[in-house]
Amino acid sequence: MNSLEQAEDLKAFERRLTEYIHCLQPATGRWRMLLIVVSVCTATGAWNWLIDPETQKVSFFTSLWNHPFFTISCITLIGLFFAGIHKRVVAPSIIAARCRTVLAEYNMSCDDVSIVYVRKL
Repeated sequence: MNSLEQAEDLKAFERRLTEYIHCLQPATGRWRMLLIVVSVCTATGAWNWLIDPETQKVSFFTSLWNHPFFTISCITLIGLFFAGIHKRVVAPSIIAARCRTVLAEYNMSCDDVSIVYVRKL
């Protein structure tokens, strides 16, 4: 392979990697917004649950029954983590890190936007 073909292959790889990461960005943004909303709801519900004077007087399950907003948001947050939201919100970073690992063998690297560059020795 001559250097012209190698440069073309590198440019094609860079374009495809950039395209793939940019295609993930809208979905990643939606997952991040969902995680933020559910986390804020859970924190708000937890605050209301903790400052309620009845919480100390009744059993744990009765307390949860008396605060359905906190209970539902907490179950939703746990369900989202079991569904893998923690991986979905950082998917582009995971892909970029894996590409960096592979490209390091060829004395190359990329940033989180997936622009490939040759590292200086």
